[in-house]
Amino acid sequence: MSIQLLHKKLIKRKLTISVAESCTGGLLAHNLTKLANSSKYFQMGLTTYSNQAKIKILKINKNIIRKYGAVSPECCKAMVQSLSKISKSKINVSITGIAGPGGGSKEKPVGLVYIGIKKGKTLIIKENKFKSRNRNSIQKLTVRTVIKIISKII
Repeated sequence: MSIQLLHKKLIKRKLTISVAESCTGGLLAHNLTKLANSSKYFQMGLTTYSNQAKIKILKINKNIIRKYGAVSPECCKAMVQSLSKISKSKINVSITGIAGPGGGSKEKPVGLVYIGIKKGKTLIIKENKFKSRNRNSIQKLTVRTVIKIISKII
């Protein structure tokens, strides 16, 4: 589904959305707000890029980051749950991953991205392993994946 269709659906269903992004650096928020009237559904976009921002702004327990790392399902889940409390939006999205080209490892390669989506009692944490080594395309693929998942659950 395109961003245009999602835009119409969110407005029609009177749904609100907030995002906490790391490796996409605000690209999802940009895509969700590039059409007129996006203020009818978009509430906030936080770019919590550093571990410090995740701890300070999203109140992620530093032990989660210490034990599992910022790029982990545990951190992604904590991010989306915290965002949900802060924003009070009907749909909350968190993204954390390794967009590259550097920074990857054998356990956590470039292209590993976790997407967290919380809508009511529904909580989805999706692990993605994008094959691309290109930072820009990993970020775009992540945004496209989020739009697809949200479109399915609303």
